[in-house]
Amino acid sequence: MALEHAILVSLSERAASGLDLTRRFDKSIGYFWTASHQQIYRTLSRMEKDGWVRSEVVAQQGRPDKKVYDVTAAGREELGRWLAAPTPAQPLRSELMVKFRAASYGDREQVLDLARAKLAEHRDLLALYEGIEQRDFPKPDGLAGRELDMYLVLRGGVRMEQFWIDWLTEYLDAHTRAHTKDER
Repeated sequence: MALEHAILVSLSERAASGLDLTRRFDKSIGYFWTASHQQIYRTLSRMEKDGWVRSEVVAQQGRPDKKVYDVTAAGREELGRWLAAPTPAQPLRSELMVKFRAASYGDREQVLDLARAKLAEHRDLLALYEGIEQRDFPKPDGLAGRELDMYLVLRGGVRMEQFWIDWLTEYLDAHTRAHTKDER
């Protein structure tokens, strides 16, 4: 996936300035696809040249004017083309898992500390996702269309965090048991 497609999705949901898009990436789409402020602005400029988005200058009181971007018909066509295209298989690429596999060749305690830190990060992210779920989707059974899509992506994030918590806990527990056996 290219950043362009993530931006098209976000702008299809609601027109936005570059700063607004950056904030959205920090708060929602960014949990699944990250981009810096500079990347977003460079990509918006390229997308405007390609005719996928258009901008309108909006005057603001006490602040400089801002450009608000919206998706064009060509942008909607590109989004439709991308949605219909097959998604290639994505093998799991995890530096963390490679480090875990290499733990025997270095300081295992440092690797276990890394696992504990990652476990804490995933617990924090799960709590964040569950908070968003409770706040934004208190009655998911009645959802349809865009709201259902957003909810189900959030649920995918919840399930991924639950996976990482379960697996990291299993990893740490197995090493605790192995360490206990070594002490006997």
